[in-house]
Amino acid sequence: MRVAGFGFRSAATLDSLLAALAAAGGVAGVTHLATGAEKAGAPVAMALARHLGLPLIPVPRGLLTLQGTVTCSLRSVETTGAGSLAEASALAVAGPGARLFRPRVASPDGMATAALAERSPS
Repeated sequence: MRVAGFGFRSAATLDSLLAALAAAGGVAGVTHLATGAEKAGAPVAMALARHLGLPLIPVPRGLLTLQGTVTCSLRSVETTGAGSLAEASALAVAGPGARLFRPRVASPDGMATAALAERSPS
C-alpha cells in the first residue's frame, strides 16, 4: 500500500496538489490519498481524488498527532497538531509499520505539500 498525504492552503488549486505529488515522486503505485479530516471536504481535495480515481481518506486530528514526522512546520503544528500534515496523514492511512517513502515536499507555488508513505504487505 502506498499513500499520498497532502497539506494545502485554502487557495490551493488542483494544479498545486498535482505539482506537489509530482515533486514527491508521482502517482505511480499510489493506492490512497490522505489529508486531515478538516481538509478532506475541500473542493480541491475532492477534485484531486476524482481526477486520480483514488479514494481520499480523512484523518482525524487525534490520529495525526500520534504520527512521528521527519519534517516539522510550526504552522502545521498549530493548525493540525502534526509536524507535517502531509507526512502524518500518509503514515496514518498506510497503517502500523508504515514508513515514509518520500518526506514532505512543496509545490512550486508553495500552496500544497505532499508526502508518500508505504507499508509492505504482511
